[in-house]
Amino acid sequence: MTPTDLIRLQQRRTFLGQAARGVGAMALASLLNPHLLRAADAASNPVQVAGGGKLPHWRGIVHPLHFRQKAKRVIWLTMAGGPSHLETFDHRPKLAEMHGKPMPESFTKGQPIAQLQGAQLKCFGPQWQFKKFGKSGQEICELLPNIGSVADDICIIRSLTTEAINHDPAHTFMNTGTTISGRPSMGAWATYGLGSDCENLPGFVVLTSQGRGGQNQPISARQWASGFLPSRFQGVQFRGQGDPVLYLGRPAGVSPSRQRDVVDAIEKLNEQENAVVDDPEIATRINQYEMAFAMQSSVPELMDLSKEPQQILDLYGTKGADGSFAANCIMARRLAERGVRFIQLYHRDWDHHGNLKNDIKLKAEEVDKATAALITDLKNRGMLDETLVVWGGEFGRTPMAQGDGRDHHIKGFSMFVAGGGMQGGITHGSTDDLGYNAVEDVCPIHDLHATMLYLMGVDHKQLTYKFQGRDFRLTDVFGNVVHKILA
Repeated sequence: MTPTDLIRLQQRRTFLGQAARGVGAMALASLLNPHLLRAADAASNPVQVAGGGKLPHWRGIVHPLHFRQKAKRVIWLTMAGGPSHLETFDHRPKLAEMHGKPMPESFTKGQPIAQLQGAQLKCFGPQWQFKKFGKSGQEICELLPNIGSVADDICIIRSLTTEAINHDPAHTFMNTGTTISGRPSMGAWATYGLGSDCENLPGFVVLTSQGRGGQNQPISARQWASGFLPSRFQGVQFRGQGDPVLYLGRPAGVSPSRQRDVVDAIEKLNEQENAVVDDPEIATRINQYEMAFAMQSSVPELMDLSKEPQQILDLYGTKGADGSFAANCIMARRLAERGVRFIQLYHRDWDHHGNLKNDIKLKAEEVDKATAALITDLKNRGMLDETLVVWGGEFGRTPMAQGDGRDHHIKGFSMFVAGGGMQGGITHGSTDDLGYNAVEDVCPIHDLHATMLYLMGVDHKQLTYKFQGRDFRLTDVFGNVVHKILA
């Protein structure tokens, strides 16, 4: 390369950098992790010229579907911090009888315990009563009467197990099927395999909220990353208040047509560069410029709850876009209506090492009404049958006391699922009498992932991606579909 060529290349890069700032490059930074920037296989998703504003749309790699699709989309309500199964969905009368007595060593000897290692272990009975709800008679804690009102629509799984006993690796395992950071999240796998039905919003969207009670555990953006999959499949975080996506707005004085001209010019230059260097990153970057441009119109309309009827706001228990879990649940329904494939809500502060009785009441008040409202709203709109709703945390809590709270627990805990091909009104699996070990129809997280993919029409063993010479998949070498809970 001659000195003249180097100067020309440097001038071109300077122009691209300056032009990018004018079209919201910072918006792209919120869409992309530069260190994870990769492109989809050009043979599966060829680059298209954006002169007419047409966005190259990813249709997924699973064609045809492996099974009949029952769930077109997923809404995962993540209770970050680890809600106690013993004060939500796992009724253990025997534990109440044992309150204050030594925990039998036969349960705990040689078992992983987070912060209670070496401590005197005493049974800690359920702090709230359970009631039977619905025609099915599902046993649910009295703190969750609204979820109880939809008991006949939900399947409670009481026999989940996981492999990580601390928060961040447990979230990583729940999201990616491994405790090793850097692997793709399930939302990324789903959008890679199936694409999205929405062309002007990301296929994978994340919303977060927090409230009162419990410890404010951090949530890392790694939990919705794309790992070694192309970066276009990573989750995009929307904020419930203020600018939904930072730096997405159009610069003052720049019209849509002017911005369209700049985006087109940048893409033509990128295509010329790609013809020379054949760099797959360029295809992804072109796609994300187009997505950011499209989102300038679609996101403000999406986030505007002012047109939601008052009865809907009342149903969820919110006054509007206030960043609460309730408002995010409305947003999840709106995203689902627009064809977004995977929607994940994180509600924080479920880490109750102390003051459990009072603090879990606060958390229940924040999520109970909105969770039930989301299920009811989807059902009323004819969407629940095609939407898989998942509710739960990264692990459960110990039957043993940690002062007046509970420690982390991985050997048996509860979640619930609804819609999208799941049976309603049933309880699957069981822990032992003290709520320590899952003993009946044990359900590892890999089985949950395999079942979710099955309902979306995907064989978890066939959704793979070659990386560093190996075919990786969400469930690794594990996972079985739990047919007992399917409708």
